[in-house]
Amino acid sequence: MQTTASWTIEARDWEDRQGIALRAGQRAELDERYGCDDHEPGPLPSAQDVAVFLMAFGPDGAAIGCGALRELDAESAEIKRMYVVPGSRGSGVAAALLAALEDAARDRGWTTVKLETGDEQPEAIRFYEREGYHRIPRFGHYADWDISVCYAKSLR
Repeated sequence: MQTTASWTIEARDWEDRQGIALRAGQRAELDERYGCDDHEPGPLPSAQDVAVFLMAFGPDGAAIGCGALRELDAESAEIKRMYVVPGSRGSGVAAALLAALEDAARDRGWTTVKLETGDEQPEAIRFYEREGYHRIPRFGHYADWDISVCYAKSLR
């Protein structure tokens, strides 16, 4: 568990009701941004394939952000459902969640984390580049998905 004066990060079950609400908020935001609900190819993350699900909570106990890891192979994981509620953006919680996910990946022996974001998410693109991620060719289910922008970071 990571704590600051402003928020706490904890591992939670994928089915945590506040986590479900955060993911629904993310989905609604992306649906609006892309003008449709078809903006993610491949299987959606689930309790069966998410190895780690972290949530950030504000000082009042309200859930303000989340992120997950899904194993890709023995050496790498994919960051999924990285989201911070609009009112908490710019607070540093996203960077703390990302760092906590990277630590969790290292703890599991993964040496690379990958992620996919979309071309209509310039804030996410700037954030991941600022956090040391480098652009890679689209991978997996995103390979032929024109709106996908993919990144990776070595954890070595």
